[in-house]
Amino acid sequence: MTMHADQVDVTSEIVAALIQEQFPHWSGRAIQPLSTTGTVHAIFRIGDDLSARFPLRPAAADEVLAVLEREALASAELAQVSRFPVPEPVALGKPGAGYPMPWSVQTWLPGTIALDADPSGSDAFAEDLAAFIASLRDTETRGRIFDGDNRGGVLAHHDDWMAQCFEESAGLLDVRPLRRLWVHFRELPRTSADVMSHGDLIPGNVLVAGDRLGGVLDTGGFGPADPALDLVSAWHLLRPGPRDVLRRALGCDDLEWERGKAWAFEQAMGLVWYYTETNPPMSRMGRRTLDRILGSMD
Repeated sequence: MTMHADQVDVTSEIVAALIQEQFPHWSGRAIQPLSTTGTVHAIFRIGDDLSARFPLRPAAADEVLAVLEREALASAELAQVSRFPVPEPVALGKPGAGYPMPWSVQTWLPGTIALDADPSGSDAFAEDLAAFIASLRDTETRGRIFDGDNRGGVLAHHDDWMAQCFEESAGLLDVRPLRRLWVHFRELPRTSADVMSHGDLIPGNVLVAGDRLGGVLDTGGFGPADPALDLVSAWHLLRPGPRDVLRRALGCDDLEWERGKAWAFEQAMGLVWYYTETNPPMSRMGRRTLDRILGSMD
């Protein structure tokens, strides 16, 4: 089952043809489609050291290219400041072989995503996660500010989306307390300037090695945002003890911590209903995050 009604189909045969046409020096490498919880790209492993990412939702080729170029720059910048392994951009592909949009190639990172190797009870993992977030926060924004796309700006700007989420979730969740919680979250004031953030620290974007952070994926959203945005990881990835370790390591005050909870809530509400049938692990992750948030409000 596809995740989106307008999803573009990508097969190993299409990928092989694109590589043969555009990057013949990689032809002959094994092509392996990856079964992931990702919702934006189809991902294929190319040989031992590369991965190719294909946007799933149709858009004009020039618009997609602009996004991929921006993501490549962001990923390269993040790679310069991260003390943990992250994928690095290698090449951009063009439409062809039945696939209508540009696509990207980056380095492959081995490891197990946190959705499959749950690190939620590890203090050491929480310390590593805090170190990663701190290294991004220490990066100069160079005068850049949040671009207004997706999460990371003004909580109340998401009211329309949240109204849709509450409506769609009526048969799945007890919506009344969730509505009350959003009334509280949307009023939380913003007092700190933007810092550089990963932007989507969910289990599918985090690699685990033992009980430590092994690497971070999907780095193309690296950019300036609310300092609380990367704190979504506290709720998506950690149980109460390690969550406290993360908070202490980052020195979060009450307001910043609560805003991080608000961003995690906004994200989780959308995951539960949108992916109930098409991406059950992502939907379950949203439910777990909501349970953790509700449990923290007692």
